[in-house]
Amino acid sequence: MVTTLGQVFREEWGRVLATLIGFLGDFDLAEEAAQEAFATAADRWPRDGVPSNPRAWLMRTARNRATDRIRRDRALATKLGLLVAGDRTEVPMKTTTFPDERLELIFTCCHPALAVEAQVALTLRTLGGLSTDEIARAFLVPERTMAQRLVRAKRKIKAAGIPFRVPPVHLLRERIDAVLAVVYLIFNEGYGGREELAAEALWLGRALAQLLPDQPEVHGLLAMMLLHDSRREARFNDGELVLLGDQDRSRWNTEQIAAGRAELDRALALRGRGPYVLQAAIASLHADVPCDWPQIAALYGELTRLTGSPVVELNRAIAVAEAEGPEAGLRIVDRLGLDDFRYLHATRAELLRRLGRTDEARDAYLRARQLTADGAEQRFLERRLTELAGERRALREAGMDLPRSSTRSP
Repeated sequence: MVTTLGQVFREEWGRVLATLIGFLGDFDLAEEAAQEAFATAADRWPRDGVPSNPRAWLMRTARNRATDRIRRDRALATKLGLLVAGDRTEVPMKTTTFPDERLELIFTCCHPALAVEAQVALTLRTLGGLSTDEIARAFLVPERTMAQRLVRAKRKIKAAGIPFRVPPVHLLRERIDAVLAVVYLIFNEGYGGREELAAEALWLGRALAQLLPDQPEVHGLLAMMLLHDSRREARFNDGELVLLGDQDRSRWNTEQIAAGRAELDRALALRGRGPYVLQAAIASLHADVPCDWPQIAALYGELTRLTGSPVVELNRAIAVAEAEGPEAGLRIVDRLGLDDFRYLHATRAELLRRLGRTDEARDAYLRARQLTADGAEQRFLERRLTELAGERRALREAGMDLPRSSTRSP
């Protein structure tokens, strides 16, 4: 039963919350009502059984909880009229696609009155159902800092009376950068294992492409997501993480690759050269056999100049290592100030291992494992540590000297 409720939460949280925010115009009240509805479900469903339409049940329960809360607080009496009006027109509970409220919620959260980081964080919290800690990790900031940003963003939406709707066409472009960032981060969370979030991001990407067909970055983002998602079935084997170079390419979704490349062609035809178009071009090259690593490294270099992101530069280091050797890649990695970023240490460990610097590689693997909460990633790092220990034993048994741990790349 716990698994069933967890699945319903992952699939329905954003839909239920988006609809409630549309009724109430109040993020906090809607979130509280949604949380209470899911808590009630956790109490009743094991006893009464899962309803035939879980989303409709959750919506009714949440609206009842919100009504009760409003009635207890006369200061919020005006919002009761919104609920009553909502009751007169029942919201259709679609099961084959996402309701429009989700797109409306994104554009509400991405209002230009909010700082871009607050826009993205608030949408991830509401639409994606991500915890404050998960969002903080995505932004590489402390959880407390992120919690404060979320509170301020909600207050500003309420104080400014920001409407819950997709804005007119002439106002869409001023919000599109934040909207694309939201969809991108939702996809990243889903790509790490939460398939319902990846599917949601793809739906949103297609919806945005229909809404803004002349925007190359919209097509670039959709292309990038399709190309990455085409490898989803090959990224894990019996629950274990599989790196790109070790993946079974027969398990890649060729239809998605073709669809992604078609979206990339559309973006390029629109003369796109923004960050999402560049990432889509890189993802397309990754699907080639063999990979053109020098070209991938060059595109990452262009993307670094465009974004200034050290994470992008880390990816360039990986491509450089493939094109020029691990020592060249390691020189780039060791210049990056990402000490709390687990992928930096995992990458550094892989390069050190290839250079035979096993003591340093072990320390880097351990640091990456310390920073990783994901179970599949932890198991992968444990395997790498076990393999590294085996390599060390084999070298000792062969009477070969190991490089000293103090050896550093020039």
